[in-house]
Amino acid sequence: MGLARTHAVTLTGVEGHLVTVEAQGADGLPATVMTGLADKACKQAPDRVRPALANCGMPIPPARWTINLSPAGVPKTGSGLDLGIAVAMMAAQGHVAAAAVRGPAHIGEIGLAGEVRTVAGVLPMVVAAAADGVREVLVAADAAREAALVAGVTVHPVRHLGQVQEFYQARAAGVAHLLPPPPEVPARTVRRLDLADVVGQATARAALEICAAGGHHLLLVGPPGAGKTMLAERLPGILPPLTEEQALAVTAIHSVLGVLPDGGELVDHPPFVAPHHSASTAAVIGGGSRAIHPGAVSRAHHGVLFLDEAPEFRRDVLDALRQPLESGEVVIARADRHVRLPARFQLVLAANPCPCGGLGAHCVCPPFRRRGYLSRLSGPLLDRVDLKLSVSAVTRADLTLPRGEPSEVVAARVLEARERQRERWAGTPYLLNSQVPGAALRREPWQLPTADRQPLDRAMDRGTLTLRGMDRALRVAWTIADLQGLDRPRRAQVQLALDLRTPSEAKVA
Repeated sequence: MGLARTHAVTLTGVEGHLVTVEAQGADGLPATVMTGLADKACKQAPDRVRPALANCGMPIPPARWTINLSPAGVPKTGSGLDLGIAVAMMAAQGHVAAAAVRGPAHIGEIGLAGEVRTVAGVLPMVVAAAADGVREVLVAADAAREAALVAGVTVHPVRHLGQVQEFYQARAAGVAHLLPPPPEVPARTVRRLDLADVVGQATARAALEICAAGGHHLLLVGPPGAGKTMLAERLPGILPPLTEEQALAVTAIHSVLGVLPDGGELVDHPPFVAPHHSASTAAVIGGGSRAIHPGAVSRAHHGVLFLDEAPEFRRDVLDALRQPLESGEVVIARADRHVRLPARFQLVLAANPCPCGGLGAHCVCPPFRRRGYLSRLSGPLLDRVDLKLSVSAVTRADLTLPRGEPSEVVAARVLEARERQRERWAGTPYLLNSQVPGAALRREPWQLPTADRQPLDRAMDRGTLTLRGMDRALRVAWTIADLQGLDRPRRAQVQLALDLRTPSEAKVA
């Protein structure tokens, strides 16, 4: 028995941290001491590792074992450190050479028979290991394709601790030992919903295109069956594919949540997330009593968060959206740490005009209930929504109209508008009009002439538009100009942006 050290990785939110695992066996009363802020699942690792090693022909004799997880001040969570702890104990006992295990990192849970199982969050763990200079990782075979998404890292898939021993024994002897590659998984086909399926709703379709082009938020108010959900579900289909950097970030979040598609391929399309209206604040925003997990807003990162029947959500859940809508991230505060979770999404809210959802004479709600229903959406939240539309019920005449443009055609215009924005904001931290601070749009060189800005000035003078609302209307006006191929918005585009923001404001504010 002696001292051995190797590497493992732990997660805090969606961020990985490289952990140095040190194991030392010494004479004394049989006991296992683990240091380094390990949670309950992590502290139970020796109870899994010892019988697993014994069942693989690598018994660990009774002794006083000390396992240190460094840095000691970083909380260690989950069972993903099992493999690193097992390798460190193997090396300390002499089953493998201690010098051979110092470089690679290890990620996986250990079963009592010695099998290596995958854990959630492999991708961000490998990203963190690579950032700290690790160039080799041993992971469960089922997670090998996911780990291989990180460039510059050699991935060794393992299914059993016996394979781990063979790998390190061959390496110590100077023999190249290739572990069996994981089986190939056929590429997944993503089903795209077509915007052409929406009947009528020309104004709502145009608003959806503006939202896609500039990354704006949208509120749809209308009776049941008007097509609000259909419109929201088709927004991802007209958004551009994710960049490589965005795809890696989205895939990492899906990996942590354990919802990565089978095969571990990169998620290269904008996600669409629609939580139920009974969801808690932790489920929507993120959090947890011990380990902090991302919520729906993080799962919708670089995609669409759709809240159907928005007034039915709890008030605290809706108001908690205000921070990520402004900053693009969620900050979860605990007594011992602050965890930042990415949450740059497009919000789409849908609501009926009243609790019963009736239309006109069919509504059975008393007046005070109709007034109070949409007022559940607070003013500060609605002030952060760029476009607010009243969606009318589909009529029989709408069925005779020509079929609308397919998503492919609309997506091409959206891509062109985004390219104009990319050129305009080159050299700045912003990619889309919706990300540009209002102060920048109100001063040179982007300030509009007074004549073109007059509709917004009048609305502010009347008190129907806040300064935040003015800034958001300016962003929408720039997006409309980009879709129309103009170098800057004129009065017509500013007026249209204001009209798209205010038609239902009297009903919802």
